[in-house]
Amino acid sequence: MRSAVAQRLWRIPSVGERIKAYQLGRVYRTLGMLLRAGIPFVRAVGMVEGLLSEHLRGRLASARKSIEEGITVSSALTAAGLASPVAARMLLVGERGGQLGDMLDRISRFYDDETSRFVDWSTRILEPALMAVLGLSVGAVVVLMYMPIFELAGAIQ
Repeated sequence: MRSAVAQRLWRIPSVGERIKAYQLGRVYRTLGMLLRAGIPFVRAVGMVEGLLSEHLRGRLASARKSIEEGITVSSALTAAGLASPVAARMLLVGERGGQLGDMLDRISRFYDDETSRFVDWSTRILEPALMAVLGLSVGAVVVLMYMPIFELAGAIQ
């Protein structure tokens, strides 16, 4: 049941992209911490595979295989669809500057900010709709409570 709901959420275009951004933010943050701790990148990628949903794990595995074959991290993650254009440029800068761990942390903050903006935007959109539904529900309960009283008053006359 839960996986079926998750699959349907992934299929909604804007929601699926935001879920992907959230998961990639977690992966990048964890990768950055592992790299700063001295763990080699390929091993770190293997350690963080469990943070992604099933259909993204295959992409990460193919990116890891590409990195093992000598392709740069930014190229491999971009080719696997695990980096936005901004993230790909930041990865390239981190690779060239030798600060890939710090750059991964910055990318994760970028994704976190993007996710936060989406949540804020969606709550601003949904809040008035929820208030309208709540108001209609309360109004319906009040009307249904007074209907018998009105019927009694009409029967007395």
